[in-house]
Amino acid sequence: MAAQRGTDPVDWSEQAEAAVRHQDWDTAIALVSAHAECYSTDHHMHGNHLWHMDLLARADRLSELTERALTDVHARRRLNTTLRERGMETALHGRAADGDRGALYVLVRLLCETSRAREARQVVQDLGPEDEYAHRIVAQFEPPRSP
Repeated sequence: MAAQRGTDPVDWSEQAEAAVRHQDWDTAIALVSAHAECYSTDHHMHGNHLWHMDLLARADRLSELTERALTDVHARRRLNTTLRERGMETALHGRAADGDRGALYVLVRLLCETSRAREARQVVQDLGPEDEYAHRIVAQFEPPRSP
């Protein structure tokens, strides 16, 4: 018996890819999210979840990604990456100030990579003075000390 249209797994993903090519984000997101599950034991479902988070970012649905980031580590990571890519340092700073350690690390790396290690050091002192990892990030960008 032939598979009905819409039930073949290749069919929906091809449709989603076509929607992405046409920047039809609503269609792509609807198709992918229907086949996505965070931390699924089915690696395809988990991969689709990551794809879903990527599509939300590409579709400029940052408010939806932000809402999901409250409970979903993948949404949180994708949001922080998107904020970095868009140069939205104030938003990253706000997220870091609200306790998102991932946002702190992304912000500190961004500042260091753009030759603003002093500013990065201050952010760490202000938002994560006891955060050893944040201090290590800054230290990676500091010039070696002379003996």
